[in-house]
Amino acid sequence: MRAYIDGKPRDLGPEFAPYFDKSKLAIVSIDLHRGHLEDSPDCPCPAPRAREIVPAVDTFHDKARALGIPIIHVRSILRKGGVDDINGLKAAWRLVFPLHVGPIPNADEHAIAGTRWNEFVTRVDDSDLIVETKKRLTAFYPSDLDFLLRNMGVKALILDGCLTDCCVLNTAFDASNLGYRVTVVRDLVRGTTAEMEDAALRIVALHLGLVVDAEMALSNLSS
Repeated sequence: MRAYIDGKPRDLGPEFAPYFDKSKLAIVSIDLHRGHLEDSPDCPCPAPRAREIVPAVDTFHDKARALGIPIIHVRSILRKGGVDDINGLKAAWRLVFPLHVGPIPNADEHAIAGTRWNEFVTRVDDSDLIVETKKRLTAFYPSDLDFLLRNMGVKALILDGCLTDCCVLNTAFDASNLGYRVTVVRDLVRGTTAEMEDAALRIVALHLGLVVDAEMALSNLSS
């Protein structure tokens, strides 16, 4: 088994075997939907760097399914009328994110139920599971993801998706705090910028779990 430590691949000891126990593992794919990935000026919460990972994520998921590993796709769906966010307790990102990336004219339509923005861009197989009660930055709040994982007997998670420095990092923190063994696939996530992505992955590797690439993850799963 191998993982990246301080940005360099390193062999792991047998104590890390539970991170890749296929009988207790699930892949959680975060926010790879049109609301982030649409190449359009009206995209309500653009994550343009993440568009490039979609084919590789689909390939990785296909190989994981062949190994019997469940895929869970996570997205936010907010109630019509905006009570979950824009007309209720507004999420902080709506105020601070535009200070860094510029104005987002269609931000109020992000994740609203019934809009096209909630459609997944990655392939969703009939055998996959969907969690769509995520309302904030982590896949665990206030969703039923933890409930689902515990019913499945899952103890370890492999994360992919966007944004590395936002929802992926928040999910990794919550997963670790809840007792899950966390692995992030570094070539199947994308951050707001390359610098933010690198910083987030270093935080994961230092405090929360393992950072691998897709090839390394599949090799670890097959060992």
